[in-house]
Amino acid sequence: MEFSQSHRVEMISMAVALVAIVGGTAYYYYVTKKPKGCLDPENFKEFKLVKRTQLSHNVATFRFDLPTPKSVLGLPIGQHISCRGKDSLGEEVVKPYTPTTLDTDVGYFELVVKMYPQGRMSHHFREMREGDYMAVKGPKGRFKYQPNQVRALGMIAGGTGITPMFQVCEELDAFAIKFPNQFKVYYVLNQPPEIWDGGVGFVTKEMIQTDFPAPASDIKILRCGPPPMNKAMAANLEALGYSPQMQFQF
Repeated sequence: MEFSQSHRVEMISMAVALVAIVGGTAYYYYVTKKPKGCLDPENFKEFKLVKRTQLSHNVATFRFDLPTPKSVLGLPIGQHISCRGKDSLGEEVVKPYTPTTLDTDVGYFELVVKMYPQGRMSHHFREMREGDYMAVKGPKGRFKYQPNQVRALGMIAGGTGITPMFQVCEELDAFAIKFPNQFKVYYVLNQPPEIWDGGVGFVTKEMIQTDFPAPASDIKILRCGPPPMNKAMAANLEALGYSPQMQFQF
């Protein structure tokens, strides 16, 4: 299943939901040994903004250079970074973000950011121009995938929660074609374009039941999105028999 860049932009800007399921242990593609990363979990480091690409009226891609063309950020899948900036009153603000690039993208990393009118960190990103520097610290997060950790993973993401899953969406699309018995990806839009063969509306209990692995001790469901969505998905999963131990909220 392939989607144009414009559809991917719509999926971010319209606060849509993504359902993706990963089967088997094919995630080893992402956990092979990598060079030492540039991040520091204790101290903020400065990275230069080299390219800003506007995707819609309030969504943009920010590309930051790493120290050398061969440098990697060093962010494990499922982890995030803390970005520091200033709000409209000049006060310091720190907020977590997940890059949409992987460590296979050497020499740089990118953030896709939706800038809200009243958002404190949104103000900082709105004011950022090429040549400015962003203070970043990491990796952060409680989830870190290990090979053979579970038999299967199910992932639900929506709205601003798309980015942790978007980090691997393109690869999952390709894997869904190459490994149809191990990967399945299903997209849901609440405001779909005229030509659309995915789900419409919001992620439902029926969709989860149809597309996810059945509840078991060796599966894990990952979910990430705005609080109302997380609450609704937790209720749906609980009703279907997924225990708290089978779930992880980013």
